[in-house]
Amino acid sequence: MSVASQPVLDPPVHGKSGLAVKRNERRAAAVACGAHALHDGYTDLIYVMLPIWQREFGLGFAELGLLRALFSGTMAGLQIPSGLIAERLGAAAVLALGTALAGAGYCLAGASAGLGLLTVALFVGGMGASTQHPLASSLIARAFAGPRSMKALGTYNFAGDIGKMAVPAAASLLLLVMSWRPVLALLGALGIAAAVAIFVVTPRYGAEIGAKGAGQNAPGTAHGARPRFAFPVLLAIGMLDSATRMGFLLFLPFLLTAKGASVPTVGLALTLVFAGGAVGKLVCAFIGARIGAIATVWLTEGLTAIAIVALLPLSLGAAMLVLPLIGIALNGTSSVLYGSVPDLVAPERRARAFSVFYTGTIGAGALAPALYGVVGDALGVSTTLLVVAAIVLLTLPLSLVLKPMLAPRLV
Repeated sequence: MSVASQPVLDPPVHGKSGLAVKRNERRAAAVACGAHALHDGYTDLIYVMLPIWQREFGLGFAELGLLRALFSGTMAGLQIPSGLIAERLGAAAVLALGTALAGAGYCLAGASAGLGLLTVALFVGGMGASTQHPLASSLIARAFAGPRSMKALGTYNFAGDIGKMAVPAAASLLLLVMSWRPVLALLGALGIAAAVAIFVVTPRYGAEIGAKGAGQNAPGTAHGARPRFAFPVLLAIGMLDSATRMGFLLFLPFLLTAKGASVPTVGLALTLVFAGGAVGKLVCAFIGARIGAIATVWLTEGLTAIAIVALLPLSLGAAMLVLPLIGIALNGTSSVLYGSVPDLVAPERRARAFSVFYTGTIGAGALAPALYGVVGDALGVSTTLLVVAAIVLLTLPLSLVLKPMLAPRLV
């Protein structure tokens, strides 16, 4: 039996009773948020392990950097293939398989006796992690419609930050009572168990009907057909936003050090930015659902630019007070942008669109520090931060191009 002819376990949500719709929403949200927390936790768990692997295997900083790049590069590079495979095999199967591979990668890392097997383990883990962003995002977009989709995607986005804190913290606590190998085996087994739950709990949907086939406007587009340029423009905004975030974080420690900050103070400052960012991802999604994506982009990106410029002359104490606000603005835009993807692509292409979007934004974030580093060497920290603030303002005219397609719609 072909994949296309296999029976559908759950028909599309718009054809079911309200009770069934709510049940599928809860299941989709639980799977997507849980997968995001686990996978992002796995990604940042590497930072906890790098010093341990350095001592265990006698690695240099270059080798450690390559290990980190191997995991993140594999994850980013395979997101588009993951979305394409899911179009044929279904999100539940591919997301479950990816989660199992991510867990197996850490189990294998725990069994590594040398750099060779550890490299294989991180490649396997990165391959599994590549499935989460495109498939969990598209699952949320399928289960929730209209402004509720943006709110749900914001909650999903926030769940990733929870995982980034929880999984490395759990590993650090476990390392107090056992060696690193059983810790990784235990955390890897958690991923394999989660994969089984994902496969069982994930709601199955039938093939979505595009706007034309349904005889109505596409979900989230009050104006009918989607122009071909809409999604690339949104992607460009996302890439500029991601590059701004990474560029700012690159130079923030040096700016604070010039103001007299000690190393612990710099660590506290970054924590304040990250905490504000986690809040921003959740709050800005709800703001975007209320006032619209374009207005929210202007609010967050404009505030980002103003706050970066204002940070330069402030004293250290005043700068510390501003940092949580910068974190909210710096990270809040991402939830609005992710939440707008379903409005600009056909329903049946959402997994592919999310995979392209995440690949582009992650790639821009990876390249930005290198590019801004060259500018920093030439112009200095303060001037480069002014450049960062100016470039983020390019998102504002770009966002106006999307205004007809992203008009605010009250819940």
